[in-house]
Amino acid sequence: MCWTKRSNLTSQLTGLKGSAANALMPDTIVHLQRSSGVHASMGQGCFGKGVLHSIRQVVIMLWLNDVYTKIYSVRCKTRGKYRNTRCCSLSLFRSMGRVLTEILIWFKWLLLTRRQGSLVRCCFIHCAVLFPAQTSAGPAQLSPSLAGLSLQSQTPEALRVVNLLQERNLLPPGPISPPTPCLPQDLQKINCHPEVFRSTLTSIPQTQSLLNKAKLPLGLLLHPFKDLTQLPVVTSSTIVRCRSCRTYINPFVSFLDQRRWKCNLCYRVNDVPEEFMYNPVSRSYGEPHKRPEVQNATIEFIAPSEYMLRPPQPAVYLFVLDVSHNAVETGYLDVVCQSLLENINSLPGDSRTKIGFITFDSTIHFYNLQEGLSQPQMLIVSDIEGKRRPQMVQDLLKSLPHMFGKTMETQSALGPALQAAFKLLSPTGGRVSVFQTQLPNLGVGSLKSREDPNQRASAKDIQHLSPATDFYKKLALDCSGQQVAVDLFLLSSQYCDLASLGCISRYSAGSVYYYPSYHQQHNPAQVECFQKDLKRYLTRKIGFEAVMRIRCTKGLSIHTFHGNFFVRSTDLLSLPNVNPDAGFAVQMSIEENLVDMQVVSFQAALLYTSSKGERRIRVHTLCLPVVNSLSDIFAGADVQAITGLLASMAVDRSVTASLSDARDAMTNASIDSLTSYRTSVLTIQQPGLLAPACLRLFPLYILALLKQKAFRTGTSTKLDDRVFAMCQLKYQPLAYVMLMIHPALYRVDDLTDEGALNISERTIPQPRVQQLSVEKLSREGAFLMDAGSVIYLWIGRNCNPNFLTQVLGVPSYPAVPQNMTMLPELDTAESQRTRAFIGWLREQRPFFPILHVVRDESPLKASFMQNMIEDRTESALSYYEFLLHIQQQVSK
Repeated sequence: MCWTKRSNLTSQLTGLKGSAANALMPDTIVHLQRSSGVHASMGQGCFGKGVLHSIRQVVIMLWLNDVYTKIYSVRCKTRGKYRNTRCCSLSLFRSMGRVLTEILIWFKWLLLTRRQGSLVRCCFIHCAVLFPAQTSAGPAQLSPSLAGLSLQSQTPEALRVVNLLQERNLLPPGPISPPTPCLPQDLQKINCHPEVFRSTLTSIPQTQSLLNKAKLPLGLLLHPFKDLTQLPVVTSSTIVRCRSCRTYINPFVSFLDQRRWKCNLCYRVNDVPEEFMYNPVSRSYGEPHKRPEVQNATIEFIAPSEYMLRPPQPAVYLFVLDVSHNAVETGYLDVVCQSLLENINSLPGDSRTKIGFITFDSTIHFYNLQEGLSQPQMLIVSDIEGKRRPQMVQDLLKSLPHMFGKTMETQSALGPALQAAFKLLSPTGGRVSVFQTQLPNLGVGSLKSREDPNQRASAKDIQHLSPATDFYKKLALDCSGQQVAVDLFLLSSQYCDLASLGCISRYSAGSVYYYPSYHQQHNPAQVECFQKDLKRYLTRKIGFEAVMRIRCTKGLSIHTFHGNFFVRSTDLLSLPNVNPDAGFAVQMSIEENLVDMQVVSFQAALLYTSSKGERRIRVHTLCLPVVNSLSDIFAGADVQAITGLLASMAVDRSVTASLSDARDAMTNASIDSLTSYRTSVLTIQQPGLLAPACLRLFPLYILALLKQKAFRTGTSTKLDDRVFAMCQLKYQPLAYVMLMIHPALYRVDDLTDEGALNISERTIPQPRVQQLSVEKLSREGAFLMDAGSVIYLWIGRNCNPNFLTQVLGVPSYPAVPQNMTMLPELDTAESQRTRAFIGWLREQRPFFPILHVVRDESPLKASFMQNMIEDRTESALSYYEFLLHIQQQVSK
């Protein structure tokens, strides 16, 4: 009798309409009905009306079963015949289970076969409505029958709630991988590599208001000329581009048919040229979607003549050398000349390559290197208008260090020397390499010392971070206009006003190299570093007369660039030289709502002249999904990219406003984002400082930035050291910047082959990354700290004797040399593992990090300990204290 009543009840309830039915149904069912109406087009594209209808019916029937079970229980009680209601309804539950199983199989099939990002997200949206994640709806919020059959989807790892005050061991054991955009697998496989092109948010908000609510910065980080092991190069007389926005054809365009394609940035429909119908790889015709341009997110074109405003320039290198008494004393001239002699034939170029030299002290010296002379002739001129073609280079390099060996000239006319270099290279363009060892004090561009050593640690706001004169910036802009870039090598133990001198490189797309306390005899570690850097500099790939344009999908806009360049227009950077070690950052905003878009794309196109005289275009395209919820935005946050972009923004803030403003802005960035997460994403409020797993390291990275040389206070930091650190944060690619911000600490006295990498028949140990705290150090161990430009090997006082003898080659701790900068090549397994690991670390960056072996009595112990970011200092909070400060602000 009960079952017949149930059918009557079912028919009555399923026949209800409108508000009456909604009043009776659980929130899950009502929300499902509403969502299927609101997202009708999305639902039909993913499931079809029939599938959604079936899902709703299943949930309704489960709920009705629950209602009837309760009614039946009451009846049984009143008759004194209480029975187990689960047994009574077992057959219905079994049938519901079979239907649910089929629905889940449909889900899986759709996720595997659907290509469009919108459909994939649609599947997850409706799954979440039926089976909510635990963060948004636990079993207690469902009816008992649904809770008993809970098929809840797991919370994505990126959104796992982490209480930062309780979970201290947050560092992963190895390198941190960037988040993967939520795209279909076939699109994700061909997306641009994150080492070349990555976004701070891998899920783009639909609106600027949604982005503002998330309190996370939106920007791009680029390494556009990175050395690549695999780079598809296309030679074609026709480079296919959108007729409207000039976007290069890429893997994320859509082909309407074989003859038409739609641009993924402006959505214009373009015709497919006849030549593009032929695939040079497969040698087939009629499959334009299989050409290399549409299969690779990074590709290089050899450009036809219409991409040339003039014949490609030759490779021209001009070396401008300080030969004052101070310069000769450092001994740098011997190193430069010897390095040039060794690598002269490896300079990138062809038969048109030109090389020239200028030396300067209080006067400017040119060199006549024409063929037919028995030896190079030095010409001392005051009116700089002459030009000489360089020949006989090797003879000059051999004699140059001896020409000024006994000079007593102490003045430096750097400004006039740079003006001379500009006039020499203006007709062709090229690269100027300047070597300077002191503050320029003669002629145009002369400077006076602005540093007060007594205020290095005490001043809350650091003065003189901006240039003292606009001479170097103006000259750099003149150089940029004539395709001349200036690279600055600063080798000095004295203040040189890098804030002013650095402008010559920053605005001409050059590089800055800084070697404090350089001296050939007193600082051999710096000499080795200089030698390695110089070899890389002379032999690495180079692009001349380059421009880079960044395009993005309609609705997005670029408003700030970071790096070394001159902004020629809103989206075009002028790069007289481009090198594989240069990084760039871009801040973005959302000008128009992206509601109708499922994905957006970004494209960076670098047009340059190779050292062989070829005009080439390197194109990178990145595709990212568009989302409309804060939880999706947070789930796609790239904490390292966010930190790198904030570092560049903070450098600008320090120069234009003040260092304290920049420090406050960085702290507020972490407070605001975690406040937004707590108030707008978390559904269940808990005590503590809560963060999503993807941002668990954000406060740690912000604290690391506050303690970094560029932004720290309360610690004696030379002004040039601080400015150089700022230059690096703006110019270095993200992978190198992160080591400067948060060094990696490893225990190395117990290295094993377990989990090791095998590279070119070498075994590379992979020790676990340790927290940057003295707590993690042990007097019985040895610890390696990779800080980017320097590597420290700290030896505990009671270090394992086996490590001392087998790796350092010394019998005891007191025998460890005070200034040890190289490990001996010993024929032991321990030595081979340690040297292999250090060598592997060095190979991952273009510059050469110095190795310092540090003992307790070593003067470098203070530098090593300053990188222990999680510990308290006299002027800075510990990591735990910083977390308490953030929690206090978030809880306000």
